[in-house]
Amino acid sequence: MTQGPGEALPSRRVAMAVAAAAAMAAALREWAAAAARQDAAWRAAMAAWAPLLVSLAGLAAQMRAAQRLAWGGSPLGPFGDLRARLWRKQRGAAEALLEQLGGRRAELRAVRDAVGAGVAAVLRLYEERAAELGLAAALRRGPRCPSLADALEGLQDVERYYRQLYLESKLLLLRIRCDSLADMEALPQSWERILARYKEDVVQDTLLKISLFVDNQRELCCSPGS
Repeated sequence: MTQGPGEALPSRRVAMAVAAAAAMAAALREWAAAAARQDAAWRAAMAAWAPLLVSLAGLAAQMRAAQRLAWGGSPLGPFGDLRARLWRKQRGAAEALLEQLGGRRAELRAVRDAVGAGVAAVLRLYEERAAELGLAAALRRGPRCPSLADALEGLQDVERYYRQLYLESKLLLLRIRCDSLADMEALPQSWERILARYKEDVVQDTLLKISLFVDNQRELCCSPGS
Protein backbone atom coordinates (compact mmCIF):
# COMPACT_ATOMS: atom_id res chain seq x y z
CA MET A 1 0.00 0.00 0.00
CA THR A 2 1.48 3.31 -1.07
CA GLN A 3 1.73 6.26 1.21
CA GLY A 4 -0.21 9.37 0.27
CA PRO A 5 1.30 12.86 0.24
CA GLY A 6 -0.47 13.75 3.48
CA GLU A 7 1.05 10.76 5.26
CA ALA A 8 4.59 11.27 3.96
CA LEU A 9 4.91 14.77 5.38
CA PRO A 10 4.34 13.84 9.07
CA SER A 11 6.69 10.86 8.69
CA ARG A 12 9.38 13.11 7.26
CA ARG A 13 8.95 15.55 10.14
CA VAL A 14 9.24 12.74 12.68
CA ALA A 15 12.41 11.47 11.00
CA MET A 16 13.90 14.96 11.04
CA ALA A 17 13.04 15.40 14.71
CA VAL A 18 14.59 12.05 15.58
CA ALA A 19 17.74 12.93 13.63
CA ALA A 20 17.95 16.32 15.34
CA ALA A 21 17.55 14.75 18.79
CA ALA A 22 20.25 12.19 17.97
CA ALA A 23 22.60 14.96 16.84
CA MET A 24 22.03 16.90 20.04
CA ALA A 25 22.58 13.80 22.17
CA ALA A 26 25.86 13.08 20.34
CA ALA A 27 27.06 16.66 20.79
CA LEU A 28 26.18 16.63 24.48
CA ARG A 29 27.91 13.28 24.99
CA GLU A 30 31.06 14.62 23.33
CA TRP A 31 30.93 17.82 25.38
CA ALA A 32 30.47 15.89 28.62
CA ALA A 33 33.50 13.68 27.93
CA ALA A 34 35.66 16.74 27.29
CA ALA A 35 34.19 18.61 30.27
CA ALA A 36 35.04 15.74 32.64
CA ARG A 37 38.69 15.94 31.57
CA GLN A 38 38.71 19.72 31.81
CA ASP A 39 37.14 19.63 35.25
CA ALA A 40 39.92 17.33 36.48
CA ALA A 41 42.47 19.88 35.23
CA TRP A 42 40.50 22.69 36.87
CA ARG A 43 40.38 20.90 40.23
CA ALA A 44 44.12 20.19 40.11
CA ALA A 45 44.87 23.87 39.45
CA MET A 46 42.45 24.98 42.17
CA ALA A 47 43.96 22.56 44.70
CA ALA A 48 47.34 24.24 44.23
CA TRP A 49 46.02 27.69 45.11
CA ALA A 50 45.43 27.21 48.84
CA PRO A 51 49.00 26.13 49.79
CA LEU A 52 50.52 28.88 47.65
CA LEU A 53 48.31 31.49 49.31
CA VAL A 54 49.17 30.09 52.75
CA SER A 55 52.86 30.42 51.87
CA LEU A 56 52.32 34.02 50.78
CA ALA A 57 50.46 34.78 54.00
CA GLY A 58 53.28 33.25 56.07
CA LEU A 59 55.84 35.25 54.15
CA ALA A 60 53.86 38.44 54.72
CA ALA A 61 53.84 37.72 58.47
CA GLN A 62 57.64 37.35 58.39
CA MET A 63 57.98 40.62 56.47
CA ARG A 64 55.78 42.43 58.99
CA ALA A 65 57.84 41.01 61.85
CA ALA A 66 61.03 42.22 60.18
CA GLN A 67 59.54 45.70 59.81
CA ARG A 68 58.65 45.84 63.52
CA LEU A 69 62.08 44.73 64.65
CA ALA A 70 64.20 47.45 66.29
CA TRP A 71 67.22 46.77 64.12
CA GLY A 72 69.38 49.54 65.59
CA GLY A 73 69.09 48.24 69.17
CA SER A 74 69.55 44.60 68.28
CA PRO A 75 72.72 42.53 67.82
CA LEU A 76 72.07 42.93 64.09
CA GLY A 77 72.59 46.70 64.30
CA PRO A 78 76.18 46.68 62.99
CA PHE A 79 75.04 44.98 59.81
CA GLY A 80 73.51 48.05 58.24
CA ASP A 81 72.52 46.52 54.90
CA LEU A 82 71.05 43.35 56.39
CA ARG A 83 67.55 44.76 56.66
CA ALA A 84 67.46 45.79 53.00
CA ARG A 85 68.95 42.47 51.91
CA LEU A 86 66.36 40.54 53.91
CA TRP A 87 63.54 42.63 52.40
CA ARG A 88 64.81 41.97 48.88
CA LYS A 89 65.04 38.24 49.60
CA GLN A 90 61.52 38.13 51.02
CA ARG A 91 60.13 40.17 48.15
CA GLY A 92 61.83 37.84 45.68
CA ALA A 93 60.23 34.86 47.42
CA ALA A 94 56.82 36.58 47.22
CA GLU A 95 57.28 37.26 43.51
CA ALA A 96 58.20 33.59 42.93
CA LEU A 97 54.99 32.50 44.67
CA LEU A 98 52.99 34.98 42.62
CA GLU A 99 54.57 33.59 39.47
CA GLN A 100 53.42 30.10 40.46
CA LEU A 101 49.92 31.43 41.11
CA GLY A 102 50.00 33.11 37.71
CA GLY A 103 50.79 29.77 36.10
CA ARG A 104 47.88 28.14 37.87
CA ARG A 105 45.65 31.01 36.79
CA ALA A 106 46.69 30.36 33.19
CA GLU A 107 45.53 26.76 33.64
CA LEU A 108 42.17 28.00 34.91
CA ARG A 109 41.91 30.33 31.92
CA ALA A 110 42.60 27.46 29.53
CA VAL A 111 39.77 25.41 31.06
CA ARG A 112 37.43 28.41 31.01
CA ASP A 113 38.14 29.03 27.33
CA ALA A 114 37.80 25.36 26.33
CA VAL A 115 34.52 24.94 28.19
CA GLY A 116 33.16 28.19 26.78
CA ALA A 117 34.03 27.16 23.22
CA GLY A 118 32.39 23.76 23.74
CA VAL A 119 29.20 25.29 25.14
CA ALA A 120 29.03 27.74 22.23
CA ALA A 121 29.36 24.88 19.73
CA VAL A 122 26.53 22.88 21.33
CA LEU A 123 24.25 25.92 21.50
CA ARG A 124 25.04 26.75 17.87
CA LEU A 125 24.04 23.22 16.87
CA TYR A 126 20.79 23.57 18.78
CA GLU A 127 20.00 26.82 16.96
CA GLU A 128 20.60 25.05 13.66
CA ARG A 129 18.39 22.06 14.52
CA ALA A 130 15.76 23.76 16.72
CA ALA A 131 13.15 23.97 13.96
CA GLU A 132 13.52 20.25 13.17
CA LEU A 133 13.48 19.27 16.83
CA GLY A 134 10.52 21.40 17.87
CA LEU A 135 9.95 23.29 21.11
CA ALA A 136 7.84 20.55 22.69
CA ALA A 137 10.62 18.00 22.23
CA ALA A 138 13.21 20.37 23.71
CA LEU A 139 11.07 20.89 26.83
CA ARG A 140 9.89 17.29 27.26
CA ARG A 141 10.98 15.66 30.53
CA GLY A 142 10.75 12.03 31.53
CA PRO A 143 10.18 10.54 35.00
CA ARG A 144 13.94 10.24 35.52
CA CYS A 145 15.19 12.22 32.55
CA PRO A 146 15.81 15.97 32.28
CA SER A 147 14.75 17.77 29.13
CA LEU A 148 17.13 18.98 26.45
CA ALA A 149 16.44 22.50 27.71
CA ASP A 150 17.56 21.41 31.20
CA ALA A 151 20.79 19.98 29.77
CA LEU A 152 21.51 23.14 27.78
CA GLU A 153 20.83 25.29 30.82
CA GLY A 154 23.32 23.15 32.75
CA LEU A 155 25.98 23.80 30.12
CA GLN A 156 25.53 27.52 30.56
CA ASP A 157 25.70 27.14 34.36
CA VAL A 158 29.05 25.36 34.03
CA GLU A 159 30.40 27.99 31.64
CA ARG A 160 29.30 30.74 34.04
CA TYR A 161 30.85 28.95 37.03
CA TYR A 162 34.27 28.70 35.39
CA ARG A 163 34.11 32.22 33.99
CA GLN A 164 33.16 33.88 37.27
CA LEU A 165 35.57 31.93 39.46
CA TYR A 166 38.40 32.60 37.03
CA LEU A 167 37.60 36.31 37.18
CA GLU A 168 37.63 36.19 40.99
CA SER A 169 41.06 34.52 40.95
CA LYS A 170 42.38 37.14 38.55
CA LEU A 171 41.10 40.03 40.67
CA LEU A 172 42.54 38.46 43.82
CA LEU A 173 46.01 38.31 42.28
CA LEU A 174 45.76 41.87 40.98
CA ARG A 175 45.08 43.09 44.53
CA ILE A 176 48.23 41.52 46.01
CA ARG A 177 50.86 44.11 46.90
CA CYS A 178 54.03 43.62 48.93
CA ASP A 179 53.42 47.04 50.50
CA SER A 180 50.06 45.81 51.83
CA LEU A 181 51.21 42.99 54.08
CA ALA A 182 47.99 42.82 56.09
CA ASP A 183 46.05 41.99 52.92
CA MET A 184 48.66 39.38 51.99
CA GLU A 185 48.29 37.73 55.40
CA ALA A 186 44.53 37.53 54.85
CA LEU A 187 44.83 35.83 51.44
CA PRO A 188 43.80 32.31 52.59
CA GLN A 189 40.66 33.67 54.23
CA SER A 190 39.87 35.85 51.20
CA TRP A 191 40.17 32.79 48.94
CA GLU A 192 37.92 30.70 51.20
CA ARG A 193 35.26 33.43 51.06
CA ILE A 194 35.44 33.40 47.26
CA LEU A 195 35.05 29.63 47.09
CA ALA A 196 32.11 29.74 49.51
CA ARG A 197 30.18 31.91 47.03
CA TYR A 198 30.25 29.25 44.33
CA LYS A 199 28.51 25.92 44.10
CA GLU A 200 31.26 23.35 43.51
CA ASP A 201 28.92 20.56 42.38
CA VAL A 202 27.47 22.51 39.44
CA VAL A 203 29.74 20.62 37.03
CA GLN A 204 28.88 17.18 38.39
CA ASP A 205 25.17 18.06 38.45
CA THR A 206 25.32 19.02 34.77
CA LEU A 207 27.30 15.91 33.79
CA LEU A 208 24.62 13.81 35.51
CA LYS A 209 21.84 15.65 33.65
CA ILE A 210 23.56 15.05 30.34
CA SER A 211 24.18 11.38 31.13
CA LEU A 212 20.51 10.85 31.94
CA PHE A 213 19.41 12.71 28.81
CA VAL A 214 21.79 10.82 26.51
CA ASP A 215 20.84 7.44 28.03
CA ASN A 216 17.17 8.24 27.55
CA GLN A 217 17.75 9.18 23.90
CA ARG A 218 19.60 5.90 23.37
CA GLU A 219 16.70 3.94 24.86
CA LEU A 220 14.22 5.79 22.63
CA CYS A 221 16.25 5.06 19.51
CA CYS A 222 16.57 1.38 20.40
CA SER A 223 12.97 0.84 21.48
CA PRO A 224 10.55 -0.99 19.10
CA GLY A 225 8.68 1.31 16.77
CA SER A 226 11.17 4.14 17.15
